[in-house]
Amino acid sequence: MSYVDGFVMAVPTTNKQKFITHAKGGDSVFMEYGATRVLECWGDDVPEGKQTDFRRAVQAKDDETVVFSWIEWPDKSTRDVGMEKAMKDPRLTPEANPMPFDGKRLIFGGFSPIVELGSKH
Repeated sequence: MSYVDGFVMAVPTTNKQKFITHAKGGDSVFMEYGATRVLECWGDDVPEGKQTDFRRAVQAKDDETVVFSWIEWPDKSTRDVGMEKAMKDPRLTPEANPMPFDGKRLIFGGFSPIVELGSKH
């Protein structure tokens, strides 16, 4: 079964195109190192919760949009090797591919799928 890295971040809404450019530059590096799929999803229906929600999780401000992203890998070992290579790749440095959002409020983690429905793309 596959392995997934998930991310949630708050991006200034005016930086949408900058984010797309940033993602296209960085996501291709992950694909080069073994990822099978990368999705970057711009929030358009992110409701406020009573206890917690995506906006609060990343301390999103009124002028920011929540972005939900993930990288799919064939397995955890491919991910571990690929992520290590990607983190050392000069194309992902802040100078080469600056983040158009506050990286201190980025939430991320690695996940082992336990249920999967649907077809493979």
